[in-house]
Amino acid sequence: MDFKQIQELIKMVNKSNIGELTIEQKDFRVTIKQKEDHVTQVVSAAPVQSMPVQTAAPQPAAGNNAPAAEKPKAAEAPAGNLVTIKSPMIGTFYRKASPDKPNLADIGSEIAPGSVVCIIEAMKLFNEIESEVKGKIVKVLVEDASPVEYDQPLFLVEPA
Repeated sequence: MDFKQIQELIKMVNKSNIGELTIEQKDFRVTIKQKEDHVTQVVSAAPVQSMPVQTAAPQPAAGNNAPAAEKPKAAEAPAGNLVTIKSPMIGTFYRKASPDKPNLADIGSEIAPGSVVCIIEAMKLFNEIESEVKGKIVKVLVEDASPVEYDQPLFLVEPA
């Protein structure tokens, strides 16, 4: 393996969300690790979503345990009826077809099977992600221009 091939591998790993790549040949071994900056961005979104649940539960618990048990159930009930649109690939999530265009799907947008809800860029290719369900967008789970993983939830949809 020559220097140019190693450089190409490094470029490919940097453009993808691969954390680590190791290649072994007879008397040669190379390991390429990506910085953890991308992982930090994705992980930081999870505590923000869980924070409202944590702050809501202790308040009623101070007065009475029964209301604390009812609130999580109420939060979970709508989630059971919702359909999740997930990322079919690794890439960068975009809500707009181009910077000067409006968002493809906002909260409250009515969607149908085949309607484009977002764009995911993977290796300089812009892939239109289409809905497979009919309904209304209830929540957008990913920030614009952020990295997404395969099978990561992108939208919550209330089916029609």
